[in-house]
This record gives sequence, structure tokens and C-alpha cells, in this order.
Amino acid sequence: MNFINSIEFAKGLDANDALKGFRNKFYIPLINGKESIYFTGNSLGLQPKTTQDYVLDELEDWASFGVEGHFHARQPWFSYHEVFPSLLSKIVGAWPEEIVVMNQLTVNLHLLMASFYRPSKEKYKIICEAKAFPSDQYAFESQVRFHGLDPDKAIIEVSPREGEHCIRTEDILSTIKQHANETALVIFGAVNYYTGQVFDMPAITSAAHEAGACCGFDLAHATGNIELHLHEWDIDFACWCSYKYLNSGPGGVAGAFIHKRHITDDTLPRLAGWWGYEKATRFNMDKGFKPIPTAEGWQLSNAPVLSMAAHKASLDIFEEAGMDNLAAKGKRLSDYLLFILDEINAVLKEKMIELITPRNEKEKGCQVSMLMLKKGKEVFEALKQNGVLADWREPNVIRIAPVPLYNSFEDIYRFGEIVKNILEH
Repeated sequence: MNFINSIEFAKGLDANDALKGFRNKFYIPLINGKESIYFTGNSLGLQPKTTQDYVLDELEDWASFGVEGHFHARQPWFSYHEVFPSLLSKIVGAWPEEIVVMNQLTVNLHLLMASFYRPSKEKYKIICEAKAFPSDQYAFESQVRFHGLDPDKAIIEVSPREGEHCIRTEDILSTIKQHANETALVIFGAVNYYTGQVFDMPAITSAAHEAGACCGFDLAHATGNIELHLHEWDIDFACWCSYKYLNSGPGGVAGAFIHKRHITDDTLPRLAGWWGYEKATRFNMDKGFKPIPTAEGWQLSNAPVLSMAAHKASLDIFEEAGMDNLAAKGKRLSDYLLFILDEINAVLKEKMIELITPRNEKEKGCQVSMLMLKKGKEVFEALKQNGVLADWREPNVIRIAPVPLYNSFEDIYRFGEIVKNILEH
């Protein structure tokens, strides 16, 4: 599509957008009494207007039934988590029995690494991206130390080439091949939080398996943003949060994927809990863990119902919108944003913005990362004063994420005008 930097063009795109009505399903934060341009869905998604009703239903049932709400609530708490796999299967591209909603992201990462990072004397290395999200880095380091290994020797980070910001797929694959005989686990953030780069998950998974290693992904910035096909890509495991693109509230309940070929393998080591025990005999309280033969077998505790109610409010909207439609619109939004920022760079007397998000359609979702070459923090602060909620990452990156459920092409045009005005004055 040939874009035009004009309000008429942006409004025209919005008028023809089949998803335009979904914006009205969310609360848009106000700044100085006006709707903000909210571009931080990659940090915390907006609240659906139905969330309060979903949560209130559970509070009312708690008040009415007490402990009997586990079985007599409108959505019985005993089995509340069971509603999610069918909803999430279309978002992450997996079979329902491969999905479980539980805990928080890093908790799930540790639980999954307990099963899939099993270092031996010969194969003990973890291959990951350089500048992975800090929580992932700390998880890898602590897991390695837990096994009595030295992180400096066991963790291999793949970095961008000198002068580049993104990691080339061929460099990831060559690193896996180089360390094949010593690698136990390959694990990447599916979308790099800093640059917005989408990694080639099928290629990475295939290379890991060829090396005799397991392969997993942190989907924090991918789930609800890009199309995923976890089962088809033969990924061993993955985990994600729900408070970013899935709009399920701060600290919301997270999710995990375990490939079908693993879920019935009760020889896999795992950190077990009561709620992962087979359902038919769970209340016999017997010794000896017998896991549920689905991803539920990795559960530890019963459902955090209030958090799950907020999660369901958002996932019902995803079900209505369709993940394929959302992913396609997200790419169009980021394409238009890149175009607008290119236009700004072209009219400035000096280049002040370097766009470090890949242009390739397969390597990006809706996030665009702006590397500010001058006065980045000043520009960031000025954006908020002008009604824009963006995201700052040290040392000098402003992350912008136009989310297809509630952002518009007009948002992007107006953002461009604000940025241009700030930089010119």
C-alpha cells in the first residue's frame, strides 16, 4: 500500500477497518481531560469495559456461596481454568490440551526449565539472545547455578553484528550448530522486547532439535501480537504473560504451552503440586504424584479466580475479533508508523531518530522502537505532556506499540505530528 501522511488518509484507513469498533470496548486513559494516544500495550494493555462485570460476578458468587462457589458459582471455581485452553489455542496456535493458564510468566519459565533443562556433563549449555529481558536472564543464570554450573561457561548469548541492532537468523543457527554437542537448551524471547524483532521460531526450533537440544520461547511480547503456530512449529515449550497484549490486568495470570509429545510423559522431571494431580482421584489425597495427561499436569495450585475473570473478559474479545485479523492489522499499523517516522526524518535538518525495528514483515509485529540519537529523554517527557503514553528503555529507546484492538491509524498520524513539532521546536 502507498501511504500518505495526512489526516484524511489516516481517517480513510480507519473508516475501512473491519476492527474499528473494538476500540469502544476499552477504557482509554485521559490526559488533561482528553483521550490519550496510548501506545504502551506492550507494557500494560488497556482495560476492557467488561472486566469489572466479570470480576464482580465472582465477588458476588463468593459473597453468596462462600466455599460452595467452587462448585456452584456461575463459572465454578473448581474448574475455572478449563475455559481457557480453547480460547488461547487460536491465539498461540496449539491444541487445547497443550495449554494451561497458571501462575506468572517467570514462575512458569522456572517450572518448564525444571522439566526441559536437564544438563549433563556433555550437554549443559543454554543458547539465548543477548539482551534478553532481565527476568529471563536471571532465570537462566539461577537455573544454571542450581545445577552447580558456571553461567559464564554455560550460557551462550547470540548478539547482533557490530553496527547492527537485530540478530541475524543465520548467526543464531550457526551458533547452535557450533555448540551442538554441548547444548541442552535453546531459548529465545519470540519478540525481542527492546527492538521488536520477531525471531524465526520454526528455524530456531529445527536447528535446536537437530543439535539434540530442547527448544522453548518466552512469548511475553508475542502472544496477542503476532500469529503463532506453536504445535505446528514443533516447539517443546513456551510461556507468556497476559497483562500486555492480552489486556488482563497488572500482574495478571500467565500461561504455558507444552507440546503434545511431552504432556503424557510422566517420566519428565517436574516440580509437582496438588492441582496437577489426576482429577479422578485428586481428593483421595494419596501419596505419589500422578500427573494429569495434559499441560494441566504442570499446575501447582488452584485457580486465582479474580485474575482469571479479568483474563476471560479480554479473551472473549479476542475470540470475537480473530487473531489472524488482529495480527494483520498490527502489521499495517506498524507499517504506517514506520512510514510516518521516515517522513519526519526526511524533513528534519539532521537525523534524530533511528528506527531499529526490522522492516521485513516476518520480523515484526506492531511494536516500533525509536533509537533517539539526540535528546531522547527530553522527547519522551514532551510526548507525555502532549498526551502520548509511550515507553522508555535505557539508554535511549522509545518503544511505540499501536495495538490493533484499540489503536487507530489516526492515532499514528497525530503521534507523527506531535513528534515532528517536538523535534522542530
